[in-house]
Amino acid sequence: MASNNSDSAHNSLAADLGGTDLSNLYRVIDKHNVYGLNLTVPEDAREVIKPWDEREDNTKYVDSNVDDQLILHIPFMENVRIKSILLKLGRGEVTPRHIRIYANRSTIVDFAEAETTKPHLNISLLEGETGVVEYPLRVASFASVHSLSLFFNDSVGGEGSRIYYVGFKGDMRSTKREVNSKLEVPAPNAADAALTDRVSHKASGQQTTAR
Repeated sequence: MASNNSDSAHNSLAADLGGTDLSNLYRVIDKHNVYGLNLTVPEDAREVIKPWDEREDNTKYVDSNVDDQLILHIPFMENVRIKSILLKLGRGEVTPRHIRIYANRSTIVDFAEAETTKPHLNISLLEGETGVVEYPLRVASFASVHSLSLFFNDSVGGEGSRIYYVGFKGDMRSTKREVNSKLEVPAPNAADAALTDRVSHKASGQQTTAR
């Protein structure tokens, strides 16, 4: 018969894989200050920041407006180290195929700047997924983060993008972040910044591995 310790370890692992443990950073996202660019309804940006148990809710989402590009700016209430990003995307024609991630760049206010600013990471997104997919990040580039800007583009249909859920896994780096903090993430290696990560499924179909 399995011991209680074995059961506890199994339950802990299941919780970790499910995003329900303390590594889920939902509780430290400054949801009221989340905003987006090129959204059909600008206020909907915060609707995709959901607790884990609402990740499959398809009634709340964001759509891009005039084309397939959109930016989500997500601040945190504390400095955090981010190990992975969790995404549930629209399917079919509205699936964005790329995301550019900028850390601690709250000055990105338009798409022209986003296009000319080197991201900390550029990821190719999986197509045809029905649930949440986890994309591991290069932890060294996201070791002390107080905000992220996510630039989605290049949808399958080329006309619009849809996002249902955005979440993060990692840990907290400080007890509180000063409101006027000037802390910046160390610049990524040139090789890292230029790299477009390609991802592949693990057998579970729920996590991808950057290469």
